[in-house]
Amino acid sequence: MKRIPSPATIAVSAGRPPHEPDEPLNVPMSFASTYVQGGGAVYGRFTNPTWEALEDAVGQLEGGIAVAYGSGLAAVSAALDPVPVGGTVVAPLGSYSGTLAMLRTMQARGRVGEVRLVDPADTAAVTAALPGADLLWIESPTNPLLAVADLPAVVAAARAAGVTTVADATFTTPLVLRPLDIGFDVVVHSGTKYFSGHSDALLGVLVSRDEARVDAARAVRTTYGAVPGTAEAWLVLRGLRTLHLRVERGQANAAELAVRLEGHPALDRVRYPGLASDPGHKRAAEQMQGFGSIVCIDVRGGAAAAERLVAACELWTPATSLGGVESTLERRRRHSGESLDVPEGLVRLSVGVEDVEDLWADLSAALEA
Repeated sequence: MKRIPSPATIAVSAGRPPHEPDEPLNVPMSFASTYVQGGGAVYGRFTNPTWEALEDAVGQLEGGIAVAYGSGLAAVSAALDPVPVGGTVVAPLGSYSGTLAMLRTMQARGRVGEVRLVDPADTAAVTAALPGADLLWIESPTNPLLAVADLPAVVAAARAAGVTTVADATFTTPLVLRPLDIGFDVVVHSGTKYFSGHSDALLGVLVSRDEARVDAARAVRTTYGAVPGTAEAWLVLRGLRTLHLRVERGQANAAELAVRLEGHPALDRVRYPGLASDPGHKRAAEQMQGFGSIVCIDVRGGAAAAERLVAACELWTPATSLGGVESTLERRRRHSGESLDVPEGLVRLSVGVEDVEDLWADLSAALEA
């Protein structure tokens, strides 16, 4: 029986040119806005060989059909597009501010009639919010509160209520969690983050196993022009080749740092599903292949103390994105659009692949300061 490749092998091998003499190992960047007529390409807004290679690789990793976009929010917009005018969306409290801002804008314009915000870790609350809804949006763990949903339970409840399900799996990547396997209809990623891994490209991806949903997602991209750049698609595909190595190292570093941070006198709380004390630990252990490389800390003393911590770090870089090889940190409530459910003193740590002792030395010195 032929062995099914592991996700690590797929990340390295998928989306490659045929193994033929003198062919390059990597798909080249195809800078083309116009194609000679007679084939299927037609025009550069419709397709591009470099996008297709990336979509092939991500699709294989997620176990579905992928569509690439110019940014993670463009993928979010495409996933929300099927909601009927005046429809209802159930979404998680304390989740990604970009998605919540998009939902608020859609509601203000009448595009969406109601947005029901629920604690995704409260399965009963999620289930109670589903009747009459059109779409359930889930992050697990959430960004930045790291709440963990009971994914099989909420998917089953949504299916019973006839509600479409979408999972934003940016934090986990398909190496840690594959929502389509659990029963989600659609999964989205900000490819800017872990897929790229080098903080040098904006890109988003939507994946589904339903061909009709994929066709609709492609139509949104073509109609609204939310296409990825050729260079960005190539950079993200190159980053994907080391995804498993970066995820493994980042998770190991995050787990070690979380243990050392827990109980620190400068902190009120450490949020990391890999800690046995974390409310989401049991669920995460059952649903995920690891616990991710995001750790969030609630700094004692609120916003001022959190800002002093960020400023005191030297190796950790203050930055608003995440998922790169470098470790970054940020007080999330510094952004006016951040959810009010996020504590003022919460600092999100995106743990990179540096030596964990160097990361700890810098962070612990800043905490002591």
